This record gives sequence, C-alpha cells and structure tokens, in this order.
Amino acid sequence: MAEPQSFPESTSEITNSEKFFSFFQRAVTDLTQQINDLGSRGTSGGERADAVDHCQAGIARLSDAVKDASSVIPAYDQRTYGDAIKALSNKLQESKALFAPRPKFAFKSGGSFAQKKNASALSPSDAAVLADQRRKGAPGYGPGSSAESSLAITPAQLRSPVPERVDEEAVSQSASVKIDNRDGAHIILRPSVGHATSSGTLSNLRRCVVDMSSPISTDHSLAGLTLKNISDSLIICGHVSGAAHLTNVRNSVIVVASRQFRMHESQGCDVYVLSSGRPIIEDCTDVRFAPLPGLYMREEDHRVENQWREVDDFKWLRNEPSPNWKVLEEQQRVKEEAWRDVIPSGPGVDVSDILQAVGLSAV
Repeated sequence: MAEPQSFPESTSEITNSEKFFSFFQRAVTDLTQQINDLGSRGTSGGERADAVDHCQAGIARLSDAVKDASSVIPAYDQRTYGDAIKALSNKLQESKALFAPRPKFAFKSGGSFAQKKNASALSPSDAAVLADQRRKGAPGYGPGSSAESSLAITPAQLRSPVPERVDEEAVSQSASVKIDNRDGAHIILRPSVGHATSSGTLSNLRRCVVDMSSPISTDHSLAGLTLKNISDSLIICGHVSGAAHLTNVRNSVIVVASRQFRMHESQGCDVYVLSSGRPIIEDCTDVRFAPLPGLYMREEDHRVENQWREVDDFKWLRNEPSPNWKVLEEQQRVKEEAWRDVIPSGPGVDVSDILQAVGLSAV
C-alpha cells in the first residue's frame, strides 16, 4: 500500500507568508510526483486505487492548510494557491482517466478527458511561482506565458475571510462585467474576465478598491466601460478598447487606458489616463488629470500619443482655461512604490491602507 502523504513541515510552525510559500511549493512538488508515479503502480490488490486515494487525501490536506494559514498569507495569494490545488485535482483526474478502461462506443469528436485539457487551468508549479512573485511585489507573470498559466476560478473556500478586503471572482466569463452595490470591498478581476467583446459596468460603490487591470496579462481589454455613482474609491479600470463613461464619481482615483474618456457630473477626482482622444468633462468640478502610471502601460501604449492633458470642458465656453480641471502636479501624484507595493496588497494591507496610499485617507 502506498505511504500516506506527508507534508514537509507542520502547518502549526508556519508563522509568515515566506514560510508558507516554501511549505506549499514542496507539498505541490511531492503531490505532483505522486500523481506522476501512478502509472507505475500495479492494479492487483488495489495498489493503484490506494495510491489515488492517498493523492486525493493529500490534496484535501493541502487545501485545509491554505485555509488554516489564512491569517499569515495575503488573500490574493490564497486565491493563487487555490488555483494550484485545483490544477492538482485536474491532473489527478486526467491520470485516472488514462488508466480507466476504454468505453466500447464513443463519439469521434468526444476524446478522452486528458485530450480535453482545460486551457484555463493553472499548472501547480506556475501557481507557486506566481504566488512568490506577488509576494515579492512583482508586477506580474509577464508576456509569453502559456495558456496553461492563465488564472482559473478560485474555490470559494479559499477566498479571504477578512471583510475589509475581499478578493473574489466578481463575474464569470460572460458577455459583460457588472459590479454594483458594494461598500468597503476589494475586488480583483482576473484576465479571463476581460476580453474584446465584453463591456463593463461599475455602479453604486463606496470605499471600494476595484482592480480590473489584469497585471499578469497584456492582451485583454473591455470593449466599453461605464462607471456610475461611485465615491471614495480607487478604480483601476485596465484597458478599454472603446469609450470609458463616468457619471457621478466623487472623491475617487481613476486609472484607465481608453480610446475615449468622458466624465459627467463628477467632482474631487484624480484621473490617471491614457487616451488617444481628448478627454471630455461635463458638469464636473475639481478634477485633476495625470498620465497613466508606468506599471499599467503595455508595450503598444508607448506608441500612443497620450492626450491626457488636452481636456475639453463641454460646459466651459469661454476663451480662458476651464477652472473645473487642472494638471495633477508630479509631486502630488501617487508614488511608483505605492502602485507597485501597496496597491496590489499584501500581508496586513486592507482597503483603508490602499485608499490612504492614493490620497483618499479622509473617507
């Protein structure tokens, strides 16, 4: 009979995210090797079946370890560890399918489970490395990652239990992105959500941090984006291939790259924008504009003539400059370290910390 899965160290000894990463990486390596060795197990006496059961038990224990360590690892990393656990489960199922007896009849186009590898699954080793990159503040996995390295849906039990910071899969892969009626939430949309045929709508948000930038991907954009009734929030919109429309946005920081930018009935906002067209405001006051931070720039963005400071105020018809907007001076802009280290969050960082880092402390 196969020996029970043993973890490299007791989870009770794990006191910080670095220790957990080392523990998790070794556990994933051990489980992956056990799954790879299933083919060498004999079928007589139920040896292979026992080995499969032990692999399943090891995956379940690793999932429990992630939940038990939720107090010492960031919720965003918990989600990545969850993706790795899901990938291990998929790998085990694929291995079981390879050993299963072939059915007598099958549709030609059906194929086996192993032939239908889920392109959205995250490989266990890639997930562990990605968690380490996020822990160290790396901007992302970078271009050139295989389809196997894209993020998958997080198991619900691995999401953050902390109410001030909620990392969640806000929407599934559908025709549109919709987030509404939130207060004090931290929402991160993953690359699989945004695609060229999608539109997005964010409404009725207060004291929220929403990140739609998909920092580990460089080829996802929303077709259009609408923001409405938002206050005291940081909204990182990512890339919009069409127009971004904002209405009644107050005391907030907006980060967006879009072909067109239009803002209505808003006040007290800082807008970091990349726009190939002149930004338009209407019925707005006290709006400050700055260029898109370098962290959110794609390679092709450097070829765009950014019109971020060529703002048109449709309700200001006089010859002199509009008093309703101005350039956000460089010394007043959010520092690069904040975009890189605080905004992606980490241990001990919650929504209030992030809002304070972008100048929204008085909320």
